[in-house]
Amino acid sequence: MPYKVTLLPGDGIGPEITEATLRVLEATSVKFDWDVFTVGEAAIAKYGTPLPEETIESIRKNKVALKGPVTTPIGTGFRSVNVALRKKLDLYACLRPCKSYKGVVTTPYRDVDLVIVRENTEDLYIGIEFAKDSAEAVQLYDLIKKSFKDPLRKDAGYSIKTISEFGTRRIVKYAFDYARKYKRKKVTAVSKANIMKFTDGLFLSVAREVAKDYPEIEYDEVLVDALCMRLVRDPRQYDVLVLPNLYGDIISDLCAGLVGGLGLAPGANIGDGVALFEPTHGSAPKYTGMNKVSPMAQMLSAVLMLRYLNEDKAADKMENAIAAVIAEGKNVTYDLRQDRNAPSVGTSQVADAIITKMK
Repeated sequence: MPYKVTLLPGDGIGPEITEATLRVLEATSVKFDWDVFTVGEAAIAKYGTPLPEETIESIRKNKVALKGPVTTPIGTGFRSVNVALRKKLDLYACLRPCKSYKGVVTTPYRDVDLVIVRENTEDLYIGIEFAKDSAEAVQLYDLIKKSFKDPLRKDAGYSIKTISEFGTRRIVKYAFDYARKYKRKKVTAVSKANIMKFTDGLFLSVAREVAKDYPEIEYDEVLVDALCMRLVRDPRQYDVLVLPNLYGDIISDLCAGLVGGLGLAPGANIGDGVALFEPTHGSAPKYTGMNKVSPMAQMLSAVLMLRYLNEDKAADKMENAIAAVIAEGKNVTYDLRQDRNAPSVGTSQVADAIITKMK
């Protein structure tokens, strides 16, 4: 029986790297029945919205989705499709493994094996914002002025940060359950609780409570600014990091840099019984249709999907083939060339090489 999975190719380079990934998935011998839907700019042209309700319903029905990158306008236009999907489907856990692969020469680090578990539904990314000079901003200014002596500027916009006990408990529990399942040894809670005592402070206090239920797993804490410094000095001192939404977004990109960049960084957004898998990089519209960019992050996201489906043998087969192609260095895109003067191959040819290794 094939797995019924919603497929969202995305826009920009999304369709190309998705097509390459589907070919490699087919070579694992795991069967899929793809339910294809459109999101992003292509969906606006067709449906008048970047996230049609039919797409949401398909994911709810199938429980699993594989998604390509989607363009998000900066500062203007529609809000992030990725954020909307997480909110509508309550995909509260963002899973971003960062792992070193032999043959990657764009980083001085070796033997990095970190997992970032990012809370996905709270913090500053909830989207509660008030524009400068809006009626709501004026009301908020007056309220804050009554409660605090320090003056605020009236020409300010506002974004609201929220951290709840419920949201924190379930994300920290997810991090510990993940560590237990995959035999990880330590979970580190990341915050700025020394300054934000009622939001990050709550995150930290709940994390301490949850940690008591997992005595076999080491638990520690670190402030987010100190974490940045320590990761750059020696990332091997950390294992699983659990973070509020904003810090998780930033630190996951930092950790991707430790292993060679976003082109090697897979991602998953997971809720209770629903999961969506996607690369962490953007849609790179300037490379659309050029058969130029690396499909590795999309393929490694598909590996995460296979593990989620308990197809561990196929996941190992696919990941090992990806690792072998990277280590060999001959059939990789320009960003993964070990010799900058050597020729590179295109997106489709990378898939060909990985399929050959799997055979």
